[in-house]
Order: sequence, then C-alpha cells, then structure tokens
Amino acid sequence: MKKVRKAVIPAAGRGLRFLPATKAQPKEMLPIVDRPAIQYIIEEALDSGIEDILIITGQNKRSIEDHFDKSVELEKILKEQGKLNLLQEVQNIGRLTDLYYVRQKEPLGLGHAVYCARQFIGNEPFAVLLGDDLVRGTTPCLKQLLDLYGKVQSSVIAVMEVPREDVGKYGILDAAEESPGVYRVKDLVEKPPADSAPSRLAIMGRYIIEPRIFSILAGTRPGAGGEIQLTDALRVLCREQAVYGLAFQGKRYDVGDKMGYLKATVEFALARPDLAEGFREYLRSISLELFQK
Repeated sequence: MKKVRKAVIPAAGRGLRFLPATKAQPKEMLPIVDRPAIQYIIEEALDSGIEDILIITGQNKRSIEDHFDKSVELEKILKEQGKLNLLQEVQNIGRLTDLYYVRQKEPLGLGHAVYCARQFIGNEPFAVLLGDDLVRGTTPCLKQLLDLYGKVQSSVIAVMEVPREDVGKYGILDAAEESPGVYRVKDLVEKPPADSAPSRLAIMGRYIIEPRIFSILAGTRPGAGGEIQLTDALRVLCREQAVYGLAFQGKRYDVGDKMGYLKATVEFALARPDLAEGFREYLRSISLELFQK
C-alpha cells in the first residue's frame, strides 16, 4: 500500500488582494492572532502524519525561511529577560520539522508551482496544501483526505459546496457521489460561469495527488488568467485514473480574502483559552454599541 510522506506548500504568490500590506512581506506571513498563516498550514500537515515538507517560494519570501529557522540572538535575549514561555514558543517553531525550499522563478500559476516540486517528490503520491485556506475542525482536513487515500489509493481533492454566486471563483467538479461525501470525479472546470457550471462542488486548497501529474503538467499550456492551472492537469489525470472528491468536515476560511481573514482572526481568537473570555466580552460590548446606533 502506498503511503503519502511528502507535502508541497505553494507560497510564491504576490498577495495582490492584501496590498499594501503585502508590498514588502509575504501574504503567508500575515498573522492569524499571533502566528503566521503558513504556520497553521505546516502544523496541519505534521498533525496529519506528513514527514517532509517543501515550500515553493518566490521573490521577497525570505522571511518565511527566517521564521522557521533557529534564532540564536532572539532566544538569548528571551532567556536573559526570563521570558521562558516565549522562549519555548520560539524554540518550538524551529523544531517543528525540517523544511525544504524551492524558488518559483516566474509567477506562472499553481500548476507550475507544483511542477517545481517534481525533483523533491520523485515517484511518490504527495499532498498539496494552499496557504490561503485554513480549516478548523476536530480532525485535520488533510488527515481526512489521507484516510480516504488509504482506502482508494488514488488522487483525492478536498471539496465544498459553495453558493451559486461564488462558483466562478473556484475550480468546480463534475462528479458522481459514490458514498456520503465521497465523489468520483468525471471532469473539472476552472472558474466556470455559474449558468454553465456542472455543479457547486468547489475545489478547496487540499489535495493528494499521484506523481503522474508531473508529466501531465510538463505539457499543460497556460489556461485561465494566462497561468498553468493545476485544475487543467487534474482534468487529464481523471481521464486516465480514478480521482475522488471529499466533502471534508470542518470550517474553511479563505484568509487570502480580507473578509475571510477577519473572520478567521476573530474565530481563532475565540478558540484560544487565553484570549476567549476577554475577547468575547469585548465583542459583546461593541455589538451593543453598534445596535444602539
């Protein structure tokens, strides 16, 4: 039985939706409470049993590497000041796992970013986690995909039914439900008009993919937006071998969108025992003020 050991996290995008905040810092480093978004993604991968992680970076992304590196000077200062809790937090980040990095030299799309991982992955199935999507739930989203992969031994895509007016924002599945929440994919369409979309099942930012995808990506031409789309390569893959969609359990936040980012910040803070009580009281107080206006 094949096991998924490696994950790829594309983090080369420019973060245009968050300008000017992302003019000089990666969007993946924008904090959700007190941790950058990409740290939640890496922790999800590790909690799901992934052993090796490759981050696809681009220009002006050096701070991602610095964040997960050991910081001798900072650790020394925290130790001297007796801030041992913070010292442990900083040390734990550096100990999360050994991370690997490859630079995507041109912003040619998600499909091209995944293609940059071919040497790292080799001939193994692998996971892809997009940094714009955070999922909070009892079982990590990626673990749910891996559990299904263990049964079907074929590529698995995380999906969620979206409102009709949002269909044009996502890759959409044409699929048949084989069991509750599990779909056999017949085709995929990147950002179709709502009136011609085959369904409302949208691809979310988690995948388990067979290595055949690399040879397909090598011949994939630019599609929507003039970029090499992973969805286009998955269309070819699903004609050659089984591809499944899984309606995962958990709440998804699009932290690449301003409103999604704000929702994630509020709800992640409310889930923190050290912040929940005071923050909830603050929200109550401003809610009263807003309703009184």
